[in-house]
Amino acid sequence: MHPQIRSTTPGNCPICGMELIPLEGETGDLDPLAVEMSPTAMQLARVQTMTVGHGNAKKEIRLSGKVQADERLRFTQSSHIPGRIEKLEVNFTGEYVHGGQVLAYLYSPELVTAQEELIEAQKLSDTQPALFNAAKNKLKNWKLTENQINQIITSGEAMEHFPILANVSGYVTEKMVNLGDYVKQGAPIYEIADLTRVWVLFDVYESDLAWIRKGAAISYTVQSLPGQKFSGNISYIDPVIDPNTRVAKARVVENNNDLELKPEMFATGTVAGGMDMAEQSITIPKTAVMWTGIQSVVYVMQTSSEGVGFMMREVTLGPELGETYVIESGLVPGEEIAVNGTFSIDAAAQLAGKPSMMNRNPEVSASEQVEAIDSASLQLLVPLFQEYFDAKNALVDDDFDAALANFIQMKAAFATAWSVAEETMPTSAHQLWKQPSSALKTSMEHIAHAGDIEILRSKFIDISNAMIAIANAFDPLPQEVYVQHCPMANSDKGADWLSTKKEILNPYFGKSMLSCGETTRTIK
Repeated sequence: MHPQIRSTTPGNCPICGMELIPLEGETGDLDPLAVEMSPTAMQLARVQTMTVGHGNAKKEIRLSGKVQADERLRFTQSSHIPGRIEKLEVNFTGEYVHGGQVLAYLYSPELVTAQEELIEAQKLSDTQPALFNAAKNKLKNWKLTENQINQIITSGEAMEHFPILANVSGYVTEKMVNLGDYVKQGAPIYEIADLTRVWVLFDVYESDLAWIRKGAAISYTVQSLPGQKFSGNISYIDPVIDPNTRVAKARVVENNNDLELKPEMFATGTVAGGMDMAEQSITIPKTAVMWTGIQSVVYVMQTSSEGVGFMMREVTLGPELGETYVIESGLVPGEEIAVNGTFSIDAAAQLAGKPSMMNRNPEVSASEQVEAIDSASLQLLVPLFQEYFDAKNALVDDDFDAALANFIQMKAAFATAWSVAEETMPTSAHQLWKQPSSALKTSMEHIAHAGDIEILRSKFIDISNAMIAIANAFDPLPQEVYVQHCPMANSDKGADWLSTKKEILNPYFGKSMLSCGETTRTIK
């Protein structure tokens, strides 16, 4: 009943009073705390191992962004003359204009008077050249060209409707005046942008900033241009975080001579980020790590002439690298660890009374372990689990909209649980809460930006791992909860989830493989 109770002599269990039974089948060469497994048992439990080694601390980061006009190629066309708009030659947004093209005609009483002064001053140019030059300079200050001034002098008549010429070439992105409007000198009338070069601005969340550097290569696609792939380098990263969206912008400059990229198009990119580390780090797959509620553990394989065993070991996790973790301490290169089937090994350790995820220290009684869990405010976790189960059911039904809504509600429920836990949980319970809750927070950070159901399902892997660890540590629900496993999910690496029903309803494949999986254990 209580396999954590161990004794070197026969006797009764101090918790339930049942007679202790002798342990059998332990191999003498193995550590007495290691759980022994035969090759057949390992095969049935789908246990897979790998040798620990150094790896580059790199992470593939998925970014979302938009195409925007290059701010350095955006211009404001203003009126250098005060007057009334009499005619618009360019009268809709999106029209292309050339430098020097007539954009509009306006009538200006001030300009008519200035032209008449020029005509009169020209008659006195031989005797009063200074007056004539002053009249010409007055028109030049209003941006009249030398040809226009000479045309006025030659004709001897003032122009009543004066043309406004485009200063630059580009596309009209905003029209600010209508026919009949009166504009002041210097008032903007058009916004013009040269779109032969554009910016692609990607949102970088705070948690990803440490991984992205200026100059990093990025490949991206645009939704409206299916099948086309673009590549570039990050030329600039905002030095400040937007207080509303909590993101910084990473800029990619793209030549756009064929005008395929249009402002406001959505883009999705991936960048291989890396951290500044003095040397290569130890990295292991996420599937190898289990959370006890206090620390993270892995199962290290031991071999002898008579068999194979697995020994639980605590490790300190470093940065998360997509499907792997950096290990700060606890493992050395050359050791072999279990990367799949860890829950089966842990279950065997529990049955054998060895150190396991639920019973890290066999000398600590079950009542002492439960006491710390009971002291937590378990009710604040109930809404979190309810939203998790609703999101799982929506994935089973292949309902992206419902799943996304449930995940957003789950994120809100988690924020409430987090704030309460940080303020009210006693130290012992908070130690159980800290590791899985931090992992859950990271997993759900970008959930609202998922674009399709497959992205939600990939995020559901880490979310489920964290929720399983929380359920193991706190058991906040009154009913039994089942830990279920699909060996084909996560690119055949396998993935787990929680369910209130023993029937297998697979959230990773939905209706295409609804019954794929098995129940691996029950949390009562």
